[in-house]
Amino acid sequence: MKKFLKLVSISLAVTLIAALATGCGSESEAKTVASVADLPGATIGVQLGTTGDIFASDYEADGSKIERYNKGADAVVALSQGKVDCVIIDNEPAKAFVEANEGLKILEEAFAVEEYAICVSKDNKELTANINTALSELKADGTIDQIIKNYIGDDTKGTCPYVSPADVDTSKGELHMATNAFFEPYEFYDGETVVGIDAMIAQAICDKLGYKLVIDDMDFDSIITAVQEGKADFGMAGMTVTDERLEEIDFTDTYTTATQVIIVKE
Repeated sequence: MKKFLKLVSISLAVTLIAALATGCGSESEAKTVASVADLPGATIGVQLGTTGDIFASDYEADGSKIERYNKGADAVVALSQGKVDCVIIDNEPAKAFVEANEGLKILEEAFAVEEYAICVSKDNKELTANINTALSELKADGTIDQIIKNYIGDDTKGTCPYVSPADVDTSKGELHMATNAFFEPYEFYDGETVVGIDAMIAQAICDKLGYKLVIDDMDFDSIITAVQEGKADFGMAGMTVTDERLEEIDFTDTYTTATQVIIVKE
């Protein structure tokens, strides 16, 4: 009997080694993603809590595996290393990631079109209304278009930053903006300072309302909670209005339209 059990153990060990050698029981082979139609069954990298995460989650019912990362850059690194088949993220950050990482490309077919807005606590209707008034004025006088052109497009990129008026009044105190500053060109670091489209628009809003802007950098999926709990006054981080989020938080009027795209290896 002992000899039989020993032979069985050896046989199982040999079988396990053979299985590992042939890839049996290991992660599934990489899947080529050439269009949105190829997403079912793929391993998709996303930034945790983003619109890409929300939209990609729908594909889990189709056998897709969603790998969630705290930063979009981490998802892109995982793609470069072959740990995911593609990454779903906003078009503008995608451009920056592809430019900085050789061997990647953005598929021509868009994944989704979305509108960005600012999240505010449901208990702070007055602030939501005030921000909407400021946004309306900034849209009407061309300030928001100017800010976007400062970061997006070849004609005016980097040549028309928003600058606060010399006599700006900040006597009302501070407004804290919760963001995740790794989403270029909407928010990113220039040295130790958070800059970008959202940071500039937030500054323009605060100038209109008479507050000093303070930007608090945190994980993306912590932003709504921070606003709900009063740790920040509003959240601005390339954030899309969704039904799920509206159950937890209020949103202002939208301030820009963005496109979700798919990054893959070339």
